[in-house]
Amino acid sequence: MYQFKSRVRFSEVDSQLRMTLPSVINYFQDCSTFHSDSIGQGIEVMMEQGYAWILSSWQIIINRYPKFGEEITVSTWAHGWKAFFGYRNFKMEDSEGNLLAYANTNWIYMNIRTGRPERIPQEVCDLYACESALPMEEASRKIAPLAEGISITPIQVHRYDIDSNNHVNNERYVPMAMECLPEGAQIRQLRVEYRNSAVYGDTIYPVYHQEDDMLKVSLNDAEGKPYAIVEFQLAPVPAQAD
Repeated sequence: MYQFKSRVRFSEVDSQLRMTLPSVINYFQDCSTFHSDSIGQGIEVMMEQGYAWILSSWQIIINRYPKFGEEITVSTWAHGWKAFFGYRNFKMEDSEGNLLAYANTNWIYMNIRTGRPERIPQEVCDLYACESALPMEEASRKIAPLAEGISITPIQVHRYDIDSNNHVNNERYVPMAMECLPEGAQIRQLRVEYRNSAVYGDTIYPVYHQEDDMLKVSLNDAEGKPYAIVEFQLAPVPAQAD
């Protein structure tokens, strides 16, 4: 397991001084990057070797969003391999060890020279030293696409959306999808399936549909093919007093 401690910064919170969901994702993403770097498989090393870990899906469950100034510990570990897929858990805890958020992810070991997945070498698996998976109900990495939905204003991909793989960073799709949420919505579970990589200059067309506490957003290209499908499970809205 790899972990690091931090303190919730003002730049990571919303108007209620609670950590935002994109900030939770960034902590988890950074933790996995630090983990790989600590075992000699950092971004630059892998790029030199012609490989990269490409995120296929997120499943994040939020128990509580930490507040500005709180001390937190973020942890990650690999918990399994299958052909070219790697499976990784994350957790975020407060200073008393209470579980704030946790996640399961699926990653693809990609040959960036050929653009194709490759079976993960045993020596790479050995470096990550698998541990037991979190005791959670794992959702499928696949999310059924929308049959129909409501469109909102298209979103232009900017330079600041692009990461070291020269495509839109995984985290950036989530705030795009959050534009479809009703005012004041609280997200208790997030699922994301990544299908295609948007790049600088692309236009993303969000389409959404809500049914009860589930809101699904398809972030599409001009032909209606998804770059990513995002599914939010929302907390119940508190009843209004008479």
